[in-house]
Amino acid sequence: MKIAVLKETAAGERRVSATPETVKKFVSLGAEVVVERGAGDTAFLDDNAFAAVGAKLGSRADVLADADIVLGVQGPDPASLAGIKPGAWLAAGLNPFGERARVDAYAALGIEALAMEFMPRITRAQSMDILSSQSNLSGYKAVLDAAAEYGRAFPMMMTAAGTVSAAKVFVMGVGVAGLQAIATARRLGAQVSATDVRSATKEQILSLGAKPIFVETVAGIEGEGSGGYATEMSDEYKAAQAELVSSHIAKQDIVITTALIPGRPAPRLISDAQIASMRPGSVIVDLAVESGGNVEGAVAGEVVEKHGVKIVGHRNVPSRLASDASALFARNLYNFLSAFWDKEAGKPVLDEEIGDAIRLTKDGKVVNERLLA
Repeated sequence: MKIAVLKETAAGERRVSATPETVKKFVSLGAEVVVERGAGDTAFLDDNAFAAVGAKLGSRADVLADADIVLGVQGPDPASLAGIKPGAWLAAGLNPFGERARVDAYAALGIEALAMEFMPRITRAQSMDILSSQSNLSGYKAVLDAAAEYGRAFPMMMTAAGTVSAAKVFVMGVGVAGLQAIATARRLGAQVSATDVRSATKEQILSLGAKPIFVETVAGIEGEGSGGYATEMSDEYKAAQAELVSSHIAKQDIVITTALIPGRPAPRLISDAQIASMRPGSVIVDLAVESGGNVEGAVAGEVVEKHGVKIVGHRNVPSRLASDASALFARNLYNFLSAFWDKEAGKPVLDEEIGDAIRLTKDGKVVNERLLA
């Protein structure tokens, strides 16, 4: 069983899909691990660190030759997979909805493409969930990015020269990223409030010491949407939420938006008029900017200013914490493959529940129901 670890080629991608820790564990399972030279350089993991735990090093052609499983962070360009054998697994974040043509190309190569972001959100798969592990870091980094752009202090400070008021931080969307953003802003001493369309998140917000801001006149979602995400809300709820948010957002110093709907553009949460209501020097961080953005005027990959308010739209936020993000991503992949490792066969054998959920292509065809619907 040969496992190949690719060097990422996407612009701005600094993560790597394996670390010396996970390579050592794969070797202990009896696998041969071949790492493309320089794969870990941008995550502060040099080739010697991989070689020290039993990995072999090689070129892209070397690692792909006869590989049974290919690991990546982002889906590689199909043209860069020349030489991959039919039937090999490709396990990575494949962005199936955004890169459908690439999925078709993987099918044409005859490989079995496994989209790790399609991992079902069930108890036994929590340790394999790349979305949760990477979103956790995104929420943390969003607060640090906001603090870096904000021209004032976060905590309340009582000094001989007078008192500095605590920053007011509003988190919109209380999933994994939002919860970490709340916790991080609280640690920095901010006065934090948060909202979500899922009323069940009120208790989570309160448990972190933040103030929940919810529409009370129109029913939201009582529990979770599909896969733990929110679903599209009624027009009545959207109107009520916009009115509530408008009055609240005008009083905030920092707003962090995290709302995503799988397979659809990110919902618009903040309008230009709402941005204009904020005082100059305020900051908005849009974590959904690559999916269309929660904030009107947000630009992917840029920090722009509108009405005196900075709108932060960094791409690939987890990659801005490349070392820790790589460690968590690599553990997700190891936990996934090791959970299905068949000792007698000397390879992982997927079950239907998880296999059918994440498998995009097989035997030259696109087979995932979410892409065929």
